[in-house]
Amino acid sequence: MKKSLSVLAAWLLLWPVAFAQDAATYDDGIAKFRSANYAGVIDLFSGAIANPERNKRYDEDLYFYRGQSYYFTNEPDKALADLDKCLELNHYNKGQIHWFKARCYDKLGKPAESEYQEALTSAEHNTKLTAQILADRAQYYNRHGNREAANKDLAAAKELDPSQTAVVRNEPAGNTTDKKTTQVIVKKNTNQPTRKPTTTVQVASTQIVTTPPVEPAPQPAEETSSSASLVASLAAAYKDEKRYALVIGNGTYPKTMGTLKNPVNDATDVTTELRKSNFEVQLLTNATYVQMREAMRKFQQNLANGPKDQTVGLFYYAGHGVQFQDENYLVPIDANVEFDDDIVRMCFPVQKMVLANMEQTNSRMNIVILDACRNNPFPATTRSIGGGLGEMKRARGSFIAYATAPGSVAADGGGRNGLYTQELLKAIRKQGLTIEQVFKEVRMNVLRLSGDRQFTWDSSNIIGEFYFKIPQ
Repeated sequence: MKKSLSVLAAWLLLWPVAFAQDAATYDDGIAKFRSANYAGVIDLFSGAIANPERNKRYDEDLYFYRGQSYYFTNEPDKALADLDKCLELNHYNKGQIHWFKARCYDKLGKPAESEYQEALTSAEHNTKLTAQILADRAQYYNRHGNREAANKDLAAAKELDPSQTAVVRNEPAGNTTDKKTTQVIVKKNTNQPTRKPTTTVQVASTQIVTTPPVEPAPQPAEETSSSASLVASLAAAYKDEKRYALVIGNGTYPKTMGTLKNPVNDATDVTTELRKSNFEVQLLTNATYVQMREAMRKFQQNLANGPKDQTVGLFYYAGHGVQFQDENYLVPIDANVEFDDDIVRMCFPVQKMVLANMEQTNSRMNIVILDACRNNPFPATTRSIGGGLGEMKRARGSFIAYATAPGSVAADGGGRNGLYTQELLKAIRKQGLTIEQVFKEVRMNVLRLSGDRQFTWDSSNIIGEFYFKIPQ
C-alpha cells in the first residue's frame, strides 16, 4: 500500500513536468517547421507520438505538421496516413488538410480533383486559403492539359487574393500561326524545398503567366506568410478597417461579494495591446451599472457609424459574472443583490445588451471576451445561480470567448494578470495569427499551465478573417 502511494505521489509531482515537456516539444517542432527543417519535424514529432505518456491534446497538431513534413520530404504515402489521422481527430483546418491530400495524390499519379474540391469546400470562408488552393489547382489542371479549367481557377484566385499575381491573357481568335506560351516563373525561396526549374509549355491561343512556384508551399495554419505580396495584400485589405473596443475591468467589490485583484490590471493591459492593434478603446475600471450602460451606448454608436463590412467590434470584460435563467450577467461594483430578481435589475446582461447591440450595427465581426467565470459572488442566491457562465446563443458574425468551459469556474490568478488574460495578451502580440489561431494558442497554454484543469472555450459563426496583428 505504501509503495502504491509513493508511486502515485511521484506521478503527481511529475505530471506538471510532463505537460511542460510536451509543450516544449511542440514549440520546438513548430520552429523547425517554420525553418523548413522537415526531417527534424518528423523525427521530433514521431518520438512524441510514440510516447504513451504524452498529452494527447497535442495529437491533432503533431499529425498535422508531420503529415505536411512528409509531403515536403517526398513521402506522400506517409503524409496521407497522417492527414487522414488529422481528419479523424477533427482538426479544425480541414481545408489545408484536404489540399495536402490532393497534392499527395498528384505526387502518386492518382486523380486529385475530388480532394481539391473538398479542400475548397472546407476553406470556403477563408479567402486567402481558397485563393492558394485555386492557384495550385490551376497548375494541376495545366499539367494535365485542362487549360480552360486552369485559366478559370487562376482568374478566381486573383479575384479573391491579388497577391496570387495570376494573370490570364486570352489572345484574339483566329491567331493560329503564332502560338503563345505558358511561362511558369519559379522564384528561389530559401525557406522552402528545392523547386522545379523554370519551364515553358506551348499552349495554343492562350497565355498564362503566374509567379507562384510549380509546387507552391502553402503556409501552415499557425505560420505568418513570408510572401511580400501577401503581406502587402493583407495590409491593403485592412488599411481602412475601423476597430472599436469596450474594455471593462471590475475588481473593487464590497467584501460581501469578494474583491478581485486582477481584473483592473487585466483590462488596462488588454487596452494597451488593443491600441497597438489599431483599436479605438473605451476603458472602464471599477464601473457602476450606469457607467457600464453609458459606455455600451457609446460603443454601439461607434459600431453603427462605422463603414459597413469594414468595422470590427470587441467587448472585453474581467470581473465577477453570474449565470441566471439562461443569461449571463456581468456584475457592476455597485450591484446590491439580496434576492434573485435583483440580478436582472442590477447586473448587466451579455446576450440581451452586449451581443444584441453589437449585432444591430455595421460591424462585420463582433468579438466578445469574458474573463468572468469566477465563483458565485452572491451567497444568498446560490440555489438559483448556475456555476460559472453559460454558453450563449451566437449572434450574427460573432466570436465569443470564455476563460473556461461553460458551467466551470476559473481562479482569479496569483500574478499581475489572471491566467487566461495573461495568455491572451501573449497570443494577440504575435504577428499573422488569425483569431481562431489566437484563441487556440490561448487554450493550449492555459490548459498546460493549469495542469489540465482549466479548459478555455470559444464559439463562432464568423465569416472572413481577422488578425490582431497583420503579418509583417
